Amino acid sequence: MIGVVQTAVSLDVRGVHFAYPDGHVALQGVDLNVPRGDRVALLGPNGAGKTTLVLHLNGILTPTEGSVSVGGLTVTPDRATLAEVRRRVGIVFQDPDDQLFLPTVAEDVAFGPANLGLRGAELATRVDEALAAVGMGEHRDRAPQHLSFGQRRRVAVATVLAMHPEILVLDEPSSNLDPAARRELAEILRGLPVTLLMVTHDLPYAAELCERSVILDNGRIVADAPTSTLLSDAPLLARHRLELPYGFTPQP
Repeated sequence: MIGVVQTAVSLDVRGVHFAYPDGHVALQGVDLNVPRGDRVALLGPNGAGKTTLVLHLNGILTPTEGSVSVGGLTVTPDRATLAEVRRRVGIVFQDPDDQLFLPTVAEDVAFGPANLGLRGAELATRVDEALAAVGMGEHRDRAPQHLSFGQRRRVAVATVLAMHPEILVLDEPSSNLDPAARRELAEILRGLPVTLLMVTHDLPYAAELCERSVILDNGRIVADAPTSTLLSDAPLLARHRLELPYGFTPQP
């Protein structure tokens, strides 16, 4: 089964502050706890600090104050710790072409586990599992650039799943997908046995996939509640530059 779990909490962010070298304060005391197996949407306007927070989850950025732990492992600059944290936190970028660079789908999916030292049958099993999980097994020998955008996004998810992550972080997973690809990806994501943190402006997608949502604005968590509750609060959404599509009504 894809996914390795170690504690009851996949992600624990405590009091995280961060300022960039130019003095811009991007995070101001962020607290976020995500239990194992939960699916949480991270919402907020552009410039709210969402990307900055995500880059703290795998140690690309280090808090000015506070701490981040993944599956009970505190993120530190130590090289061995960072390697394990980056295995546990699988980030799927908005543009799948940022993650696909080898001649075939199978080679792209095998790249991460091979760097962990896997070889032979064990590596082949990882690749088969990951491709099966996203419904792309029959495309294993194709060149990624010959796939549709939706198929490439599914392969990008597979490259992360092959690492057996503790938490899967998705950056705008529904962007640039046609309706069928959007639905197919949602079906795949619902079936994955991993913790999910989804960064999105697509509020209906958040409602479809995540029972809980948090709103980050100006570097602070300003709301944390069931997704249906947040999306039913029009004044709250307006204060933080979030809008539902015309005609969409959140279900209780």
